[in-house]
Amino acid sequence: MHFKVILRILGILLMIFSITQLPPMAVSLYFNDGAVHAFAIAFGITLLIGFLIWVPVHSVRQDLRTRDGFLITVLFWSVLAAAGSLPLQLSESPHLSFTDAIFESLSGLTTTGATVMTGLDSLPKSLLYYRQQLQWLGGMGIIVLAVAILPMLGIGGMQLYRAETPGPVKDSKLTPRITETAKALWYIYLSLTVACALGYWAAGMSLFDAIGHSFSTVAIGGFSTHDASIAYFDNPLIESICIFFMVVSGVNFGLHFFAWRQKTLFHYFKDPEFKFYLGLLTIITAISFVALVLSATYEPLESFRKASFMVVSIATTTGFSTADFAHWPAMLPFMLFVAAFAGGCAGSTGGGMKVIRILLILKQGHREILRLIHPSAVIPVKLGRRPISDNVLEAVWGFFSVYLLVFVIMLIVLLATGLDQVTAWSAVGATLNNLGPGLGGVALHYGEMNDAAKWILCLAMLLGRLEVFTFLVLLSPAFWRR
Repeated sequence: MHFKVILRILGILLMIFSITQLPPMAVSLYFNDGAVHAFAIAFGITLLIGFLIWVPVHSVRQDLRTRDGFLITVLFWSVLAAAGSLPLQLSESPHLSFTDAIFESLSGLTTTGATVMTGLDSLPKSLLYYRQQLQWLGGMGIIVLAVAILPMLGIGGMQLYRAETPGPVKDSKLTPRITETAKALWYIYLSLTVACALGYWAAGMSLFDAIGHSFSTVAIGGFSTHDASIAYFDNPLIESICIFFMVVSGVNFGLHFFAWRQKTLFHYFKDPEFKFYLGLLTIITAISFVALVLSATYEPLESFRKASFMVVSIATTTGFSTADFAHWPAMLPFMLFVAAFAGGCAGSTGGGMKVIRILLILKQGHREILRLIHPSAVIPVKLGRRPISDNVLEAVWGFFSVYLLVFVIMLIVLLATGLDQVTAWSAVGATLNNLGPGLGGVALHYGEMNDAAKWILCLAMLLGRLEVFTFLVLLSPAFWRR
């Protein structure tokens, strides 16, 4: 383990992150909301700590190993959450406690969207902007951004990219050099954000709201500048734009990259994961629409509007709301919540276990049924025309097993803090899947939970963002052996 080079990288990344305090400072000065000092102090503290970590090891030059990448990734997300919480603790409004500030910061950076804050409409504009910016930075992963910068500082980045990138197959690169890969991903991410902001603005949002909501939409985050979320605007056009960009942001960015390079859209409909993803959203929307109409919850047109928005928002793990789905009739709340376990596609900003894993599990289940009928047959599992190796399938099943085991353990621990069953299991599911809103006591916000429960959910958010194994590998004694 190269601890000196790890400290050097951590110091550099913290100094880079300190720069993100400058835009909210500018917003605070523009609106004169009195919160500029919180960001100025946070900027100075983060920059100073990063500098003090970097100075003693600034001349170290060593190649990164894969295990170094895992440790840096986990360390940085943990330290980043602490650094990101500083303005929330230092500001006079809302002036969160240490636990609440860490929870809110980590929720933003992991694009979970679970919040402990209420009364958003009366908070300083700069604090509202800052929450949205946290989600935008976390959406693609601050590590991937750093990968585009670190090679210029003499630091290789592929190990970091492999540890940070979601999905079951982590060795593929969009371009021959990882630096170009990271840059390409960010160009696409930035382009989608700008397009989304312009769409919102044209549809009737203020420029401030348009920028803020574009950050959390493309990041699949769910933070809003209003307590009522997207329902605040009560605008079908805004909701349609939001649906479109939530769906697009939940798609593998590798497909967007190919579309950008080749100037074609046909490859989307040749991708098995994309087709399965759209199929899931369509089927769940149709079921929700029929259930809402039959139960006379809304008028038919309003039922379609509410169903389509809430299904896409919850299934992609965004977490925006235009209706209180937790009180919808029949099985709808549970069905929507379970859909979030699939989440977005691999290589997207969405959370959950990723659609491709669910697809592979279903395909392997189908193969096992065929094997019972034809015991001697050789039946490969294929995605499209491409056979999937047994190593990948084993990794998928391993991930699925550990994911559910972590869910059960955290549920038991959370129940031990005194929460009721519905609140506990939905809170764990909402944070582990990086969804945000849950059921029961966390349908609206997490502010009334005890501190012990909040720290458990912080761990769940981190595990979900790092896809469980990136964090759990650090707990293995084999990881620390030379």
